[in-house]
Amino acid sequence: MAIRVFLASSSCSVSMKKKQQDVLQFLEANRIEFEEVDITMLEDQRQWMYKNIPKDKRPDHGNPLPPQIFNGDIYCGDYDSFFESKESNTVFSFLKLTTRQSKEAEQ
Repeated sequence: MAIRVFLASSSCSVSMKKKQQDVLQFLEANRIEFEEVDITMLEDQRQWMYKNIPKDKRPDHGNPLPPQIFNGDIYCGDYDSFFESKESNTVFSFLKLTTRQSKEAEQ
């Protein structure tokens, strides 16, 4: 199963764009297979993302903002959770990768 990163390509928020870029660059640098899902272009995927974020992980007001990260259909977390795991060197656990599932492993 690939990591799925839900993002917004047409956001005006510089902060959101930087967060999305940070996640994607980390995955690329570590050769972790991932799929980008643009919720601004795919309404059904946006609704799927909202529905599959656990209630206790949703903001008190408004909708959850990208980037949101899933391993297949399993919710991993948002950018803040990703950043914390990156700082504590636990990203592979955060991404629910039992082994280092990378593009290299397929070769």
